[in-house]
Amino acid sequence: MKKLKTLVVGCGHMGASHARAYHQLEAFEIVGLVSRSPESREKLSKALGGLPTFESFDSALSETNPDVVSINTYPDTHADYVSKSLHANAHVFVEKPLATSVKEANELVKLALQKNKKMVVGYILRVHPSWTKFVEVAQTLGKPLVMRMNLNQQSAGEKWYTHQQLMKSMSPIVDCGVHYLDIMCQMTQSQPESVSAIGVRLSEEIDSNMYNYGQLQVRFKDGSVGWYEAGWGPMMSETAFFIKDVIGPKGSVSISDKPKNASQDIEGHTKTGGLLLHHSALNKEGDFQYKDEIIPTPNEPDHDALCLLEQEFLLRAIQKDEDLSEHLYDVVNSLKVVLAADQSVKTGKTVFLEE
Repeated sequence: MKKLKTLVVGCGHMGASHARAYHQLEAFEIVGLVSRSPESREKLSKALGGLPTFESFDSALSETNPDVVSINTYPDTHADYVSKSLHANAHVFVEKPLATSVKEANELVKLALQKNKKMVVGYILRVHPSWTKFVEVAQTLGKPLVMRMNLNQQSAGEKWYTHQQLMKSMSPIVDCGVHYLDIMCQMTQSQPESVSAIGVRLSEEIDSNMYNYGQLQVRFKDGSVGWYEAGWGPMMSETAFFIKDVIGPKGSVSISDKPKNASQDIEGHTKTGGLLLHHSALNKEGDFQYKDEIIPTPNEPDHDALCLLEQEFLLRAIQKDEDLSEHLYDVVNSLKVVLAADQSVKTGKTVFLEE
């Protein structure tokens, strides 16, 4: 089979990981690396044996005529790059979020389906075996569920700079919140009904209309509720920066221990260290009938291995012409919730979500 000519856009942490994945998979051939920074694209090119590099996305798209475009840039560029790639008849992998508005996201989904091009959005937890198990166990706890999740990141230096750049287009509860709202939707198999949120700006280094700490509360039609908290910056506490906990009538399941490394370490954002399952059943004496269980999660994939799994998913969809409409519906659904939460922060009002 002819190799899929692949253009990688963005050569930072995520772009480099995905480029290494394409480099490993024989079905892909990287025909160009694009980034604003000459240093990042030249460094990655050298690491992968010397690949063509470009500063301009439009020039790279025109000159390489790719079969696949991999978009790993700041969120405010995603919609434009995805649209141009689809119009150029390329399949697309794009890091989350798909767009910065629900309207744009819906338009891109419609375009991908119209052109019969595969579009995969980087919801990395969906390919993680331990997180898949976490969702499966949560679904055995009965209804309604209470889901408590956060991902706070204490950042300094280059990582604080990256967070500041991200906050030029979206808040922390939007950027990473799409992952965890997607997990909540999988656990409940129910539609989000309303969302409330609070947020606060804790640094004068960011725009006055942006906040670097936020928390949302979401209600589902089946009665389940969830909260998600995210904060970025040098002031953030590491006392409780990684909570993944689900409670139902039959008990609870939690990611049992927090990452061993600092909250800046991206490897720690997906690590589970095992799941703790608690049963609520009582015996006739009124004591717990069952002991708590540790469900081991050995041999977890690291970040590069997860990116490889994502690109294998894209490859299967292309080669087998798989229908990705449900994947794309879920992407828009979780984006709708976090953007509504952002609206709630700004208005101080609960936002009721329409079908």
